[in-house]
Amino acid sequence: MMGTGCSGFRQSIRRRSFLGTGLGLGLGQLAMPTALPAADDFPKDTAVIQYWLNGAASHFETYDPKPDAPLGIRSPFRPIATNVPGTFICESLPLHAKMMDKVTLIRSVHHDNSDHQHGMHWCQTGHDAKANGVNPFKKSSHPCSGSLISLVRGPNNPGMPPYVFIGYPLDNQGGHRMYPHRGAYLPARYNPMEILTKRTGDGKDPSKDKDFVVRSLAPIGGLSREKFVERRKLLARFERIRGQSDPSATASWMAFHESAFDLVAGEKTGAAFDLEQEDKATRDRYGHHRAGQSALLARRLVERGVTFVTLIDPGVGLSSSGWDFHKNLEWATNKASPPMDLAVTTLINDLQERGLAKKVLVVVWGEFGRTPKINENGGRDHWAPVQSALLAGGNYRHGQVIGSSNAKGEVPHERPLWPYDIVATMYHHLGIDPRMAPITGATRTRRLLERGEVIPELL
Repeated sequence: MMGTGCSGFRQSIRRRSFLGTGLGLGLGQLAMPTALPAADDFPKDTAVIQYWLNGAASHFETYDPKPDAPLGIRSPFRPIATNVPGTFICESLPLHAKMMDKVTLIRSVHHDNSDHQHGMHWCQTGHDAKANGVNPFKKSSHPCSGSLISLVRGPNNPGMPPYVFIGYPLDNQGGHRMYPHRGAYLPARYNPMEILTKRTGDGKDPSKDKDFVVRSLAPIGGLSREKFVERRKLLARFERIRGQSDPSATASWMAFHESAFDLVAGEKTGAAFDLEQEDKATRDRYGHHRAGQSALLARRLVERGVTFVTLIDPGVGLSSSGWDFHKNLEWATNKASPPMDLAVTTLINDLQERGLAKKVLVVVWGEFGRTPKINENGGRDHWAPVQSALLAGGNYRHGQVIGSSNAKGEVPHERPLWPYDIVATMYHHLGIDPRMAPITGATRTRRLLERGEVIPELL
């Protein structure tokens, strides 16, 4: 375990340094982690895809319908049976219902703060920001799980980034700059590689997106891949000429340029981000919308050596609010659910068909649940006391429901779990002891998690 962690750590330093995104080294050695039972049973090249329902999807309209609840609480949608006897989910997710034997539903996740910033901080980091005297409207008190994985494990393949974030930054509330998906006090090289995406549909309906563009890596000015390669060759000629007068400086710049070029257009690294290399049938299968094409990109990345991917589901796609349905719940669910239903189920099936199901853990969740009572605008408001999550893959036991909420979907009824239990399970899948305390600076030595254990029902 120690050798694997340090190897990834060194690779991560080298990769981030030559991409020019770091702030220098300055990190001490990692503290010796405690051995984690059963971690050796997992593949060494494991990865996590965190499918984030930003804005917080309603548990009533997804994974925990309450058809017997009183009027004003029960959903306008009906429950439907799944292929696991006795398990029902909302009719908004018919494709999920056909593959419930491949996933685990957790209906009893909860925490104690119903604003977006605190909720995102809880789930993205496994820590309560306010318990550390930090205002999460301004900054994160802890690095997110992806950044810590970048520090401890590094990438599964040298040259690939360890942590990629697909979508738009999680700072969508009133212009605040909290960024719970980044590295907090860690050096900037442990922030994710952020892949900004854009739609080319009508800008209103996510089901009408006609294409998907990785905006961050797209050549400027309509520059083709072929012309980009030709420009790189011309730059290399100038570098060789300059190298005759200043060999050492030129060598450094050439290494930087080669790495940057490989990221954008290289046959190994850059190709991982090029969805045009997928056949039409596969792209059609995922759906030509941001949800589906983001999920396909996530699969390509973990397949080629990225260790942790967070992708943002666009929800209704009208703004960065995503699944924050304070009004028009029925309309918004009908818009947001079909692309998400297709994207999640296709991703899980595709991973299994490619022999990656044990390697890749998929976690679907958001920052909290939604209020039991439907408000006067026909929507549901923020609700931290209970939410649902879905897990798939990862060499865990599936086809089960863990925990439950009470009859009105207000609070956990059985087996209450916290966000740090989900995060601990992610770490366990990656062979990382959540109790380890890597040295992250001259005065900072903190455990990855202060609380939380792998969920035993999954083992």
